[in-house]
Amino acid sequence: MNKRIENELKSSPIQTNDEKFQISATTLHVLAMLFMLSDHMWATVIPGREWMTCIGRIAFPIFAFMIVEGFFHTSNVKKYMGRMFLFALISEIPFDYMCGSTAFYPYQQNVLWTFLIALIGLVIMEKVRNGNRLWVTIIVDFLVIVFSFALGFLAMVDYYGVGVLTVYTFYFFRRRKWWSLLGQILVLYYLNVEILSGQYYPIEILGYELQVVKQGLALLSLVPIWMYRGKQGYHRKWFQYLCYAFYPAHILILVLIRGIIV
Repeated sequence: MNKRIENELKSSPIQTNDEKFQISATTLHVLAMLFMLSDHMWATVIPGREWMTCIGRIAFPIFAFMIVEGFFHTSNVKKYMGRMFLFALISEIPFDYMCGSTAFYPYQQNVLWTFLIALIGLVIMEKVRNGNRLWVTIIVDFLVIVFSFALGFLAMVDYYGVGVLTVYTFYFFRRRKWWSLLGQILVLYYLNVEILSGQYYPIEILGYELQVVKQGLALLSLVPIWMYRGKQGYHRKWFQYLCYAFYPAHILILVLIRGIIV
């Protein structure tokens, strides 16, 4: 691990021993998996329950945030990327069955490919930051962002290029400063409400019905994210691989159930 990342881990205000209103990385992972399960259940075995997919909007930004945290905390980035690549391959056929009811559905790839593209970009940007002039860093950052965004769309990964930019949002606005938290709000709003947009979901408040952009509910993810203070929580090897395996496993199970009940 290079010197910059070591200093980042030592000085980052995201890490503190304050226990008040604090949740661990483990809790964040579990919450994200539950939100994702809700969304995928809506997409497969319980269609028509719009509230389930609305809850599911919260999952992706949490996973994106944890990708950045994992990048800074892992002792071996290559192994981290290797695990991501392996489970992306394992997940592709179950994901294709969920989205296209076939073993080969080229029009959308699973979300682990999204995260893998983002991780490659993070590695490049971090390497350039060590010992290079500011203008070089800015140019490389810009090129990585543009190329990653385009690759996300061309490869048709889940959430497309917007998904990759969501990971970068938590990379560039990682510190717990007011401007950083504001940056997270503004960028996530733009990515989810202005770019992704999509369907509206009616919410009734005090007798008045409001039409809320469904994808905009992703901003609610910032509540648990901001409650995270760097506490790792339970982190045994088996649990780590369970978190990876959960993605292809739960999709495969839901697809099998859908095949039985339909």
